[in-house]
Amino acid sequence: MTRLLIALLMVTVQVTGLNAQQLRAGASQQLINPEKDSLYFAGGKPNRPFIDVHDNLYAKAVVLQDDRTAIGIITFDCIGLMYPELEKIRLLVKKRIPEFPVEQLVSSSTHTHAGPDVVGIWGKDFLHTGVVSSHMDLIVERAAMAVEAAWKSRRPVSIQHAAGNYGEDWVKNISEPELLDRKLTVLQLLDYSRKNVATLVNFACHPTILDDFATAASADYVGGYYRYADSVHGGVNMFLQGAIGGWVQPEDVPSSYANALKYGRSLGTFALQLLKQSNTLKSTRLTFRSSAVRFPVENNTFKTLSGMGVIRRSFGDSVRSEIAFFRIGDASFVTHPGETSPALGLYSRKLAERGGPVMVMGLSMDALGYILKPEYFKAGNEIPHSPYLTGMSIGPQTMPIIETVLRKLTEEK
Repeated sequence: MTRLLIALLMVTVQVTGLNAQQLRAGASQQLINPEKDSLYFAGGKPNRPFIDVHDNLYAKAVVLQDDRTAIGIITFDCIGLMYPELEKIRLLVKKRIPEFPVEQLVSSSTHTHAGPDVVGIWGKDFLHTGVVSSHMDLIVERAAMAVEAAWKSRRPVSIQHAAGNYGEDWVKNISEPELLDRKLTVLQLLDYSRKNVATLVNFACHPTILDDFATAASADYVGGYYRYADSVHGGVNMFLQGAIGGWVQPEDVPSSYANALKYGRSLGTFALQLLKQSNTLKSTRLTFRSSAVRFPVENNTFKTLSGMGVIRRSFGDSVRSEIAFFRIGDASFVTHPGETSPALGLYSRKLAERGGPVMVMGLSMDALGYILKPEYFKAGNEIPHSPYLTGMSIGPQTMPIIETVLRKLTEEK
């Protein structure tokens, strides 16, 4: 009898230990469609008034929790949500979920050029902001709602992962053709009944098949991916934009909603094929590190537009932002606070690799414009489009600073 009791106690301890370490996850999504015709589209040319909605724009949230901590990821179908909005979302989430470590809530934007202006520079002209405060409030509120719903729905999950090169026939770097990160990485969170809780796809390409063609709100090819993935396995299907700066975009693809759907479906089909030969993450232990950063602002245009209230954010001699490195077991995530060069994306992969998949999240935590290699800023360089790209950048020191911060964040401890 004594031996039997000891054996039962040992089993109980082992099971309790396994349950304590079991990863739990939840996911949710909320609409952030424009509601009024006073909104302007972002990206491309200014003065493009919103008329209608072609396909839904979302704030999507995934939360993960182990026995020690929790991490949240939010994505937005917009040009690029800036850091002050993330701080507002964190404050709301803290009020609604006091136990959630909101400093470990990260954001990312898909960068569609057929979504509303959330920066300010695409209004009716360069003297008037394109940002509508009521819509920004809606985005912040819906994001907090998505996180809260995801938290309430969390349940035990396992994670499948796969990766492969994609987009050779339509994704190009028009500044440096040989510099591309074609890695498409996919993580799928499955509950015990093998139902899709959330699928995360990470790939680098501007969603600009529509660009100036759009008169109705759309997530561009990302919307095509949503439609396909939703129909195949349900759940919440999230797109994490990669390093698209310097200038990674669709080429030789005529602008049409049909093509946006076509190439989104192609991306979704490729991700699904990868998952058919996927591996399971052996560990799901969560770790998170982040660093507050002040970047020098050497582009006076940002300061001027900020002073005029066109960009509703303070750009002085420097601007405050944040960078994060986090892991789900052997799966690593690196955040970039803008449209970063593929060179930085590839460098980040090397820093973050721990034997599992790596996701490089561009336009994450912030949207500080183009983040380029220093040579783009050198007078007389022959890099195509560099005058435009540097004009949309806060300065040449941004990328080297990010490299330094990421080296520190990714050091083994």
